Amino acid sequence: MASSREPWLMLRFLLVLVFAVYKTTAFGEVMRAPQIEQQQQEGQRQRHKNAYATMMYMGTPRDYDFYVAIRVMLRSLARLHVDADLVVIASHDVPLRWVHTMEQEDGARVMRVENVDNPYKNQPNFDRRFKLTLNKLYVWKMIEYERVVMLDADNLFLRRSDELFQCGQFCAVFINPCIFHTGLFVLQPSMEVFKDMLHQLEIGKENPDGADQGFISGYFPDLLDMPMFHPPLNGTTVNGSYRLPLGYQMDATYYYLRLRWNVPCGPNSVITFPGASWLKPWYWWAWPVLPLGIQWHEQRRQSLGYGAETPMALIQCIVYLGIIAVTRLARPNISKICYRRTEKNISVIQAGLKMVAIWSILASYLLPSIIIPCTIHPLLGWGLYLLGSFALCSIAINAFMLPMLPVLTPCLGIFGVLLVMAFPLYPNGIIRCLSIFGYAFCAAPFLWASLVKIMASLQASLERENFFPRLGESSPPSGFNKLY
Repeated sequence: MASSREPWLMLRFLLVLVFAVYKTTAFGEVMRAPQIEQQQQEGQRQRHKNAYATMMYMGTPRDYDFYVAIRVMLRSLARLHVDADLVVIASHDVPLRWVHTMEQEDGARVMRVENVDNPYKNQPNFDRRFKLTLNKLYVWKMIEYERVVMLDADNLFLRRSDELFQCGQFCAVFINPCIFHTGLFVLQPSMEVFKDMLHQLEIGKENPDGADQGFISGYFPDLLDMPMFHPPLNGTTVNGSYRLPLGYQMDATYYYLRLRWNVPCGPNSVITFPGASWLKPWYWWAWPVLPLGIQWHEQRRQSLGYGAETPMALIQCIVYLGIIAVTRLARPNISKICYRRTEKNISVIQAGLKMVAIWSILASYLLPSIIIPCTIHPLLGWGLYLLGSFALCSIAINAFMLPMLPVLTPCLGIFGVLLVMAFPLYPNGIIRCLSIFGYAFCAAPFLWASLVKIMASLQASLERENFFPRLGESSPPSGFNKLY
């Protein structure tokens, strides 16, 4: 009697836990109405003569992810006590709740703008992700400021960099030998320059990539010949255009070669991640594939936190634990459903069951990665992925009477490669890559052996006549009620 009540007690406990998580976990700090109004007024009022600015627009599959990245960057700048306003150039289609959050909780001024029509959107090889990046030109319209540092969302600040406001009319970093990077640049706002840029768009100025990078690089073609910027010790502002030291835009790929920073040119102040969009540092799967991702998440943990993702992560964890418990309790019933057949077309049924079994195992390893919140902490993300894969694999194991170890071999292999990638004592990135390849080479035979074992076990199970009760029979013999 007590054992029959245990599943119901467990279910009631899980429901209470989910309700408690929903009630106690906030997606942001709860503020009283007077505080909201006061902070909104303060956020819209100019407080400094200089500003750090970034931009936000809608229309990409990862809009929310970049919204989180912008909030983390704003809060990290605030924690560095920068002597400048924080400004977000947001298109009118950015949700109002996001705008209010950035104003009220992150202390940013939000500048609403119309999207700049991109005249290069129909040119060959144009990447649709960059259709609205020309909104960055609005930064030249911020004439209420003396200097503005324009930033992309994937910048990671290691130290305060207010000396950049001493630079001239335009300053940028060459992370490529010939082309400067528009992920961070300093400018003096000017309506004349802004209007001329719009005019250049109208007349179809050449732009190789159709995005802000190609247009701004073409607008300042002589920057490579300009002198290197060194901030005056007396705090004065220089005039003209300058190249910024590489330390203000340290490409993360430099780090992955030696696993340490070795940038002698200027202070090591800002890390940028200009690589593939799906390996940006805020994605949970980006670490430990790219070791620097954990530094970004450390900044988020110290500033924004993970309140938005925690409820979904806990609910998924509870669901996975419930699946493990239910599949263990319902194992005979699942197996009976899966193995009913008729005398006709037995070969077709067996082939179909093989396909279902293989695809169910593949889905067990793919589905958790899709539904995990993208911007959750990597340790939580990978833990949730491994738990979810184990829970979903248990369905296939119990339904098709498969051996547990071969089915879980990919899961163990993934856990092992995570340990290899996260090992902190590699002397350089080359040794790290060789270690990963060596692990993959050693693990490949085990994966192949597990696949062979799964197919053999599946074939043996399908050929067992006593596991296929005929349809129409009132009940199978009592000896075959249990499958183990």
